[in-house]
Amino acid sequence: MGPYLASALNDERWRSVDIELIAAGMSNLTYVVTPDDGSADDAVILRRPPTGAVLATAHDMVREHRVISALEPTPVPVPRTLHLCTDTAVLGAPFYVMERVQGIHVVGEFPPGYADEPDQRRAVGEGLVDVLADLHSVDYDAVGLSEFGRPEGFAARQVRRWTKQWDATRDRDRPGLDALAARLAETVPATQRSSIVHGDYRLDNCLLDPATPGRIKAVLDWEMSTLGDPLTDLGMLFVYWPEAGEERASTLSPVTTLPGFPTRREVAERYSKRTGADLSDLHWYVGFAFFKFAAIMAGIVARSAAGAMAGKDTSGYAERIDPCVELGRAALDDGAI
Repeated sequence: MGPYLASALNDERWRSVDIELIAAGMSNLTYVVTPDDGSADDAVILRRPPTGAVLATAHDMVREHRVISALEPTPVPVPRTLHLCTDTAVLGAPFYVMERVQGIHVVGEFPPGYADEPDQRRAVGEGLVDVLADLHSVDYDAVGLSEFGRPEGFAARQVRRWTKQWDATRDRDRPGLDALAARLAETVPATQRSSIVHGDYRLDNCLLDPATPGRIKAVLDWEMSTLGDPLTDLGMLFVYWPEAGEERASTLSPVTTLPGFPTRREVAERYSKRTGADLSDLHWYVGFAFFKFAAIMAGIVARSAAGAMAGKDTSGYAERIDPCVELGRAALDDGAI
């Protein structure tokens, strides 16, 4: 790997390197690569598909590299890309290299001493909303992404895609999930506008500024990005935004339940004010997001049962499916967000 990087980056320091896996899970593999005679400040990040990927289109390194590169001159904070390799002889799969952004990665809780005050936590929540709004305001034609996706009919196509995925990976009969899929297909709202869509935008797919809570230093994990209906991003963000007192806070990140974090309704209001979007159909997008999340969980459960998830902890995933179905149904029934 070292000699290849030395040539690709035109820097002999990379001829001998240390490689450390920092993120695997169900997503693309992320490695920190450091020259043997360098420090952490010299490190770069290498991204490649997981071994044995089931959905190749979800692990397309060329697409991920393309969207990050295109967004570099925009207000959306992304790492700077350094190299793309499509020769599978090098690592066994395409990969790309980007700069390493030093930031706070929040999964289950803030690190001690960070965002301790309610106003700082509110700033983090508002910063997430503002960056999402900035992403959805990017002129994708102007940044060279005109052919990055098919925005026409995107929402309806997404319902069909995830219904098909659920049909292909059923862990058992789930009539509630079938009913939710059918109802979503029958009630797809008209798309107001199209934009670049991240596909999995949430707190733990961002890096926060260590010195300034509320400033997003980088948005990561662009493997599901495309052109489509931006409200699908907002709906999915709400899946990962439990509020204090809600039962689902125990199975998702509890960070958004802390004092100071904006409520989902406040998030919606801020997003609408920043983008001008009409959110009268937002409940549909929230319902769809819970359906998509349930389908993803069911797929993981089915692949685990088939022995395709060796070494990965999938405990508790099956128990999360039905609650997601109920939350999706409630969004459609009650207009709940």
